Amino acid sequence: MGKFAHDEIVPFRESGLTKKEQVADMFNNIAFKYDFLNRFLSVGIDIWWRKKAISELKSLQPKVVLDVATGTADVAILTYKMLNPEKIIGIDISDGMLEIGRKKLKEKNLDQYITLQNGDSASLPFEDNTFNAITVAFGVRNFQLLEKGLSEMLRVLKPGGKLVVLEFSKPTAPVFSQFYHLYMNIITPTIGKLFSKNRDAYQYLNDSVQAFPEGQSFLKIMNGAGFTQTYLKKLSFGICTIYCGSK
Repeated sequence: MGKFAHDEIVPFRESGLTKKEQVADMFNNIAFKYDFLNRFLSVGIDIWWRKKAISELKSLQPKVVLDVATGTADVAILTYKMLNPEKIIGIDISDGMLEIGRKKLKEKNLDQYITLQNGDSASLPFEDNTFNAITVAFGVRNFQLLEKGLSEMLRVLKPGGKLVVLEFSKPTAPVFSQFYHLYMNIITPTIGKLFSKNRDAYQYLNDSVQAFPEGQSFLKIMNGAGFTQTYLKKLSFGICTIYCGSK
């Protein structure tokens, strides 16, 4: 398995913990403000991004779906509303985020359709060929081992199944690119600190986006992990990209 620059990007450089442990701690600390900050920092457009990603599964009509790095279960809930599968399992390494997700599921009476559990992308606790579809929204950037995570997702997908990844990317149009860098470097960490007293978490967001192997590079890694029929779609001038691959 290869190493990538983003594998080395961690929330707290002075910490002796692994990237996985640091990411879990970071999300535990910001969990209670996470949904609010997402909406606020993206002016609500993150919901549209998620819907666009889930739409890539419409023709497949998956019955059993896995949502990796489910966080507070936003994508799992939207997937249920849009595709109505029989069962969705969401996994995440942050118990703090999962706790908030479970509350949301209870409030919406969705806990019999969507189950949340603690789980690590590098060693998924499922049998081979279990899921018709897998989603990951803004999560692959946080994988400690990118290739291992992708090969694990391929393993638990059924033949004919599809992976949909939604991840931040860097816009290339000159004026827009400058504004984006200002926003990600200065505005996001500052607002993050105002609301959650955790500037590191939002600085990490920017650092990990900068280091992530996006675009064709990421498709190449997906192909290397064994995915076929890979393609990408850029959203909002390239702030976000949807990556898809099949088994």
